[in-house]
Amino acid sequence: MTDEPEILTRVAAGIGHITLNRPRALHALNLGMCEAMTAALLSWLDDPAVQSVLIDHAGERGFCAGGDIRMIAESGAGDASAAKAFFHAEYRLNHLLFDYPKPVTALVDGIVMGGGVGISEPCAVRIATERTTYAMPETGIGLFPDVGGGWFLPRLPGEVGTWLALTGARLKAADTVFLGIHTHYLPSDALEAFRAILATDPAYPADVAEGLEADHGEAPIEPHLAAIDRLFAHDTVEAIFEALAADGSDWALAQLAVLKTKSPQSLKVSLRQLRTGRDLTDFADNMAMEYRLGGRVVRTHDFQEGVRAVVIDKDNAPRWAPADLAGVSEADLDALFAPLPDDQEWTPLA
Repeated sequence: MTDEPEILTRVAAGIGHITLNRPRALHALNLGMCEAMTAALLSWLDDPAVQSVLIDHAGERGFCAGGDIRMIAESGAGDASAAKAFFHAEYRLNHLLFDYPKPVTALVDGIVMGGGVGISEPCAVRIATERTTYAMPETGIGLFPDVGGGWFLPRLPGEVGTWLALTGARLKAADTVFLGIHTHYLPSDALEAFRAILATDPAYPADVAEGLEADHGEAPIEPHLAAIDRLFAHDTVEAIFEALAADGSDWALAQLAVLKTKSPQSLKVSLRQLRTGRDLTDFADNMAMEYRLGGRVVRTHDFQEGVRAVVIDKDNAPRWAPADLAGVSEADLDALFAPLPDDQEWTPLA
């Protein structure tokens, strides 16, 4: 056991440095980590010694695998107060990064899922490496792609965001850079050079990254973009299922098979989330929507069952309820998306 902090912060050579330091948990975020990152970012806002911010992680196993799902599930089994406190702080951190006036760079060197996407996607510079694996896999645990997924995913090319949100597909750097999820590709052995050069020119991380950028290779997703745009453009999950089945290609049927393993409730929540988020003009409005959803969805059967099946028992055999799409009504969705009382709504930092 160690008493080492789970977030390390320092200022050197014009850079405010945030290092995720929970390697045994793949840097999964908890309340304390979100609060520590927020405090550092706020303290650097008006500090002339900080010209840009760099977010990275200790060790080599992953950038950030998400949020502390066990804690969220345990809280959701009760009154969800701890889960809501976590979401409130996490989403404020996401929003702070989105609006941060100084350049922020995320070195996404390894696994980046869920909460890890939330603290990297708002950054101006997002560097992927050959070790990067990106996914928003929430429909497989009865959740939805939060931490800004309702904003970022619909703004990817075509219907790629819909496909990613519903299937939970995992992408490597060739795809993430091609799609604009990440801004640059650097081999992992070039990251130290990036840090060294950034220390000499801390105000312009994008220029430093461009000077070191390497070829990420062919994007495996590219041949499927036309099919994704055609098959995932529908506004109901049922219509997407029907389109995939009617298409009949091996790729389409493979996507359909994946979707049939996901929580029907989560599929419908996620699609409405993305269609709603697509039309919003303020990132804060998206985060308020996701906060309403988060506090409610973690108390549902499907989230509790998804965490049991994937995280706790690891039998990967969740028993969803309702078991099919027909069992999830528009009224059910309306209740999950409904506004909260004014004094309970999420708000950004003042």
